[in-house]
Amino acid sequence: MQSDQQKRVERGVYLSLGAYIFLSIVKLVSGIFYNSDALVADGLNNATDIIASIAVLIGLKISRKPADEDHPYGHLRAETIASMVASFIMVVIGIEVLISSIKKMFNGVETEPSLTAALIALFGAAVMIIVYFYNIKVAKETDSQGLKAAALDNRSDAFVSIGAAVGIFGAQIGLPWLDPAAAVLVGLIIIKTGWEIFTETSHNLSDGFDYEEGKEMEHKILDVEGVENVGDLKARKHGNRAIIDVTIKVDPSLNVVESHEITEKIEDTIKEAYNVESIQVHVEPEDGKNKDNPLK
Repeated sequence: MQSDQQKRVERGVYLSLGAYIFLSIVKLVSGIFYNSDALVADGLNNATDIIASIAVLIGLKISRKPADEDHPYGHLRAETIASMVASFIMVVIGIEVLISSIKKMFNGVETEPSLTAALIALFGAAVMIIVYFYNIKVAKETDSQGLKAAALDNRSDAFVSIGAAVGIFGAQIGLPWLDPAAAVLVGLIIIKTGWEIFTETSHNLSDGFDYEEGKEMEHKILDVEGVENVGDLKARKHGNRAIIDVTIKVDPSLNVVESHEITEKIEDTIKEAYNVESIQVHVEPEDGKNKDNPLK
């Protein structure tokens, strides 16, 4: 990730962190003052999200470290690990919301919070929706897994706040069951979002790569002049960048310089189209001769 992209990603995480700190204080104080358990729970949810944001921020800081003896490819995967940590936190929060809301449904706990608490919850939802749209836009432009996880967490928090507002409005019109029912749905949404982040990050950490994207790369390589066939193509994610190893087949009559020029064209083509950390191109003769020394 280039330095300007890193700064944009970090600004997005700092934005989330600032929003969480502000909203958690407002919701906790208001929830206690206006007698709203739902708003207090929402505030505690935001307080927990502060930890997730800090985890992502630490991962981003570590990912900026240059390559060293122990990490010849750099530290970009620290961002992916931070995203996985954030997904764990989201799932735990979702389970807690789910359990507590189901208990409330069976226990029939009824509260009469102030209508102001609902308006504060809606205000919090509006803030997090704005933060979500900003962060998801930057995440797509920079292909940042850490910021994507933060953005999806932003969206889940907006749903939590909306659920809290629905519950408070329900209590106002004599439907106290709306509060725990909305919370159950919100809990499921949070768990689903956390699981999606976990599956994506675990796929990348286990050297998985999108099959369709790999086929697109293969087609682009085949379009390079001088490439007669692609013998093999392997790719894996390293943070938000790809590491690629490809074997191409060329005319066996080409000399070393001509073969090298083809590899440079491939590198330029792939790096222009994709976010690539490194690409290794191996050359072999198309007819299969001289496999031990393919450039002869």
